[in-house]
Amino acid sequence: MISALKGDGVDDVKKYLAEKMPEGPFLYPEDQISDISLRLLAAEATREKIFLKLKQELPYAAFVETEAWEEESASVKISQVIVVQREGQKKIVIGDKGAMIKAIGIASRKELEQLLGKR
Repeated sequence: MISALKGDGVDDVKKYLAEKMPEGPFLYPEDQISDISLRLLAAEATREKIFLKLKQELPYAAFVETEAWEEESASVKISQVIVVQREGQKKIVIGDKGAMIKAIGIASRKELEQLLGKR
């Protein structure tokens, strides 16, 4: 029996899958965290924060696009646009006096700072 929720049998599954995988060369450098671009990674991080903050209030059709990426030695300036399906959903994402969009931005920035190692 396996339960990811309780962790029962998970180690057995990992061991079984590791034994079945053929050995081969690394396809990406060891320090590369993903095969997608940093712009897309930033957009997906922000999109994740939207869903975590809004839960059931917003359908999963929200889209985040990274419009600009300006990298400096100690920081990165990222400009993003959030696209929703209906006009009424804008108010949900923005929140009362901009509180929700601010919370989404703060959470996204924290994760991106860790991933990129820059402000």
